[in-house]
Amino acid sequence: MQAFHADAHALNLPAQHRFPQAKYRLLRERIEADPGAVWLCPAPAASEAELALAHEPDYIARVLEGQLSEAEQREIGFPWSPAMPVRSRHSVGATIAAARAALAEGVAMNLAGGTHHAYAHKGSGYCVFNDVAVAARLMQAEWHRARGSSRPGLRVLMIDLDVHQGNGTAAIFRDDPSVFTLSLHGARNFPFRKEASSLDVELPDGTGDEAYLAALDGALAAVAQRLQAHPPGLAFYLAGADPHEGDRLGRLKLTAAGLLARDERVLDWLWQRRLPVALSMAGGYGADLAAMVEVQFATVRAASRAWQRWQEADGTIAP
Repeated sequence: MQAFHADAHALNLPAQHRFPQAKYRLLRERIEADPGAVWLCPAPAASEAELALAHEPDYIARVLEGQLSEAEQREIGFPWSPAMPVRSRHSVGATIAAARAALAEGVAMNLAGGTHHAYAHKGSGYCVFNDVAVAARLMQAEWHRARGSSRPGLRVLMIDLDVHQGNGTAAIFRDDPSVFTLSLHGARNFPFRKEASSLDVELPDGTGDEAYLAALDGALAAVAQRLQAHPPGLAFYLAGADPHEGDRLGRLKLTAAGLLARDERVLDWLWQRRLPVALSMAGGYGADLAAMVEVQFATVRAASRAWQRWQEADGTIAP
């Protein structure tokens, strides 16, 4: 399975900044130490034209040229530096590359990404550009160019299991019936003003493994029913580690075993429908950084097993 990384492009953050940037490097190093069937690939940078598929040109220009206001920088949570646009473009590029690989091989992943709080016109919540929104729009455009207008377009499913609602993604695709957005998140967590996804499932503080997995099963059953007439051809799975009981910002109580069961449920549900998936690691703010990396490494391993299942079956995705 191809796993794309961009941790070489780090932000210039003040000392004691609460964003755990080191987690991306630590996860890559954990995979390097025990790669199994995972191939680490440096991420390419998304182009300005690709970013413009989901973002307003004026916003893109302000990010690239360092023209973000102080208020915009506060909302994003990062001070602007030349490293910001470089890192952000590579993070989006990683999800684009993972989506292409998923369409070819069944499963692929971005070892970061999941920047679902970014809107078309602004960033928010440690998210500058919305990687899954850009990648979804680009895959739809490439699908159309390859097959022509006489065939149905590519429908996309977003499965967002970060503990925070994917408000930016929901807003970008609000009026787009070709993209179905599912968000399973903490009801009382950030963002405090939610957007309407295609399907939102809100969870109370303290939700543990059993209740979470029951809610997930119900959500996936509802998605299957609502998409039965027009099934998607590509999924994006935001496999956030922040529902974990040790997360500083999560407010839920899933164990490591519960999160692994979550990942395996989603990946099996996708496999049963032969639905290719590009994973993003999304959020994770564990007080114990090493424990959080192990949770994410378990997600990588589950994705790798799902990829092997595709290869054992037929090795290709039908056109």
